[in-house]
Amino acid sequence: MTFTEPLKVGLVGTGYAASQRAKALQDSPRSVLLAVSGNSPENLATFCQTYSVPAVNSWQQLVNDSNLDLIVICTVNRDHGTIARAALEALKHVVVEYPLSLNLREAAALMSLAQKQNKLLHVEHIELLGGVHQAIRQYLPAIGKVFYARYSTITPQRPAPRRWTYHQELFGFPLTAAVSRIHRLTDLFGSVATVNCQARFWDAPESGYYTSCLCAAQLGFTNGLIADVIYGKGENFWQGDRTFELHGDEGTLIFAGEKGTLVRGEEITPIEVVPRRGLFVQDTEMVLDYLWEGKPLYVSPSASYYALLVADAARFAVTTGQTQVLDG
Repeated sequence: MTFTEPLKVGLVGTGYAASQRAKALQDSPRSVLLAVSGNSPENLATFCQTYSVPAVNSWQQLVNDSNLDLIVICTVNRDHGTIARAALEALKHVVVEYPLSLNLREAAALMSLAQKQNKLLHVEHIELLGGVHQAIRQYLPAIGKVFYARYSTITPQRPAPRRWTYHQELFGFPLTAAVSRIHRLTDLFGSVATVNCQARFWDAPESGYYTSCLCAAQLGFTNGLIADVIYGKGENFWQGDRTFELHGDEGTLIFAGEKGTLVRGEEITPIEVVPRRGLFVQDTEMVLDYLWEGKPLYVSPSASYYALLVADAARFAVTTGQTQVLDG
């Protein structure tokens, strides 16, 4: 199905991602943002005033609005799967920020439901569109066969905010919530054979919240690559780290933040990285390209699901203390 008139869009959420979506949808002649819902009445009122969009009382009311063609989900991780299911059942196209769901079975069921309803289910993965990932793709052949990768994102925050991103239930298992870390690697190197993981949480007095978390997973890929994925944030960290290292038999790629370097012996080559700006707009435009013109999207739900599967194996490894073996 392709559209010939502007898509009528409903938006769930009032945070940063939602604001970027709202701007992109309003700037495009191919879409019109008709309604927004959110968890906080105060934030919703401010958001709707900023973008001159009507507010609705609940996401349930939003997804059941027969005037809407597309629902964009930018709310807390816990609710992604539930809202996506309701929207698909209401015969809406769906765009959802990753993760598709915190529950692996629910994610698989949503993919099947989207196919059954013949509706778009697009999971945002703007990490694939960013300058770092594009630079890695460009320079990867220069380092030969990659045998080790280390991807570390550590964010000190003092004091830790009492927000949903520091809540066990609302945010979810950290490597599921931040599945882009794993998806970068599976996009580049394919299937994973084994998963080990350890995790630690420092609890806050409020039930369900924590002040810091740390997850450290090791992925063994079927091609022989070993990858360490480290995710940490909160009060217990004193030094930030955003490093992605790729070691091959002919050289090394190192990305510290958005600064890249190719190392081959004494030859050190700086790598220009496009700044991380406008990615939600780019993702939104690609969704409109798909719905208007049938152009293929840059990521499939199945690729997103596979990264979720690996993240869920990491969660299970933490629970059991045992290496998880995946089927190819």
